[in-house]
Amino acid sequence: MLPAGVALRPVTAADQDFLLALFASTRTAELAHLPGGEPQQQAFLNLQFAAQSAAYRSAFPTAAHELIAVDGEPAGRWLVDRAGASIHLVDLSLLPGCRGRGVGTALLQSLLAEGRETARPVTLTVEASNPAARLYDRLGFRTVGREGFHLRKVAGERP
Repeated sequence: MLPAGVALRPVTAADQDFLLALFASTRTAELAHLPGGEPQQQAFLNLQFAAQSAAYRSAFPTAAHELIAVDGEPAGRWLVDRAGASIHLVDLSLLPGCRGRGVGTALLQSLLAEGRETARPVTLTVEASNPAARLYDRLGFRTVGREGFHLRKVAGERP
């Protein structure tokens, strides 16, 4: 159950400009170190966004790709792959103004509830330095592995 004002809908081709802007909002630290000014930064963002999109489509072809709206306005997106024995959160991104307002927590709690209802664990991978890793820990995810800078986490495993 999502809080009032928060809704999900499938991503459409018309959402691409928003998705690129959302992607850019998660890359500000990377852009700060990129020489060449705005044209170079935009080219970098376009390439990285296209690469991430292609990688997600290839690795998770059946994942639900949904836009997150808050009070009717686009606020983020998530990709959830339900094809396997677990429910895998591929990506959850929110605009900076929507972070820290409980939206991500509510979405994750709904995913955890789905996992309980279907008797499947919820899994994800997160960069160890990502502030969201603390949120995942608070919600009961535990680290089960490490791949370079990324942590593999799981919640709701069957005993």
